[in-house]
Amino acid sequence: MTIQRRTFFKWGLTGIALSLFKPAKATEYVDQTINMDVKPGGPIVLSTWNHGLIANKAAWEVLSKGGKSLDAVEQAARITESDVKNRSVGIGGMPDRDGHVTLDACIMDENSRCGSVAFLEGIAHPISVARKIMESTQHVMLVGEGAKQFAIQHGFDRIKTPLPEVKEEWKKWKAENKDLFKKPEINHENHDTIGIIALDADGNLSGACTTSGWAYKLPGRVGDSPIIGAGLFVDNEVGAAVATGLGEAIIRVAGSHTVVELMRQGFSPQEACQKAVERIISKHKDMTGLQCGFLALDKFGNVGAYSSFNGFNYAKKTHKEEALIDATFNRKW
Repeated sequence: MTIQRRTFFKWGLTGIALSLFKPAKATEYVDQTINMDVKPGGPIVLSTWNHGLIANKAAWEVLSKGGKSLDAVEQAARITESDVKNRSVGIGGMPDRDGHVTLDACIMDENSRCGSVAFLEGIAHPISVARKIMESTQHVMLVGEGAKQFAIQHGFDRIKTPLPEVKEEWKKWKAENKDLFKKPEINHENHDTIGIIALDADGNLSGACTTSGWAYKLPGRVGDSPIIGAGLFVDNEVGAAVATGLGEAIIRVAGSHTVVELMRQGFSPQEACQKAVERIISKHKDMTGLQCGFLALDKFGNVGAYSSFNGFNYAKKTHKEEALIDATFNRKW
């Protein structure tokens, strides 16, 4: 077999890097690296929580026809953003303490291009605004009024929020003077965010994340969802990851980036997700109510998901499988 100079150089660098790995992990990494250009694991799409089942259908319309993972994750996110019954994403989202629904989103493609919006109000599809920022500006993130004006200038649809029924819930909450700083219970009853990661037939990864954030949050609060490296990270050489749960805890460990870097070191997606959650746990003396989780996908279609508490699930779609799967967890509520 003839080895091209570029391939030989790549394997040489791999050999040097392996000195940093455990022997077992090094063997796995070599096996995968040799086959990286031969056995793409797609198409496959993963989405957090049970609303990911419907989102995945939109993504699959793209992927099953040989489409790009970037288009797939955007279309999936738009489905959830349009769901008037969803209380943690898009038009149906819950407001902040002062009654304003502010939306956060980010998107990232196989070339490490990324776009993000935060504290965006009155725009139907923040995920598409994030993509427009990525593709048409030199910036990564726009926030608040600047993000809104950018969206309006580029013709994005506007919405009126909160919805009437959501506004009534907020008024009731306000009248009851609930504790503003109570940690939210994030489980199957209170879906936090939707994160989507996909691998297309060409072996390219992309991801998206969109949310209305913590219900009744302090005005101006931004969680992990629009932050590249926290709520979402994609490295087309290795894999992709998204986060869900209490954003402040995820930001503190650069959660999704941590998961991807652990995969780069040779850990499986499942092991990487577990180690990232364990790192969060190690940083908090009090884990009461602190739910967080990660969902990961590598270049070969291997999947991992892990959360601090039980209750986190994710939707998976491939040619052979369509399922809602419970993630493994560290402890029970």
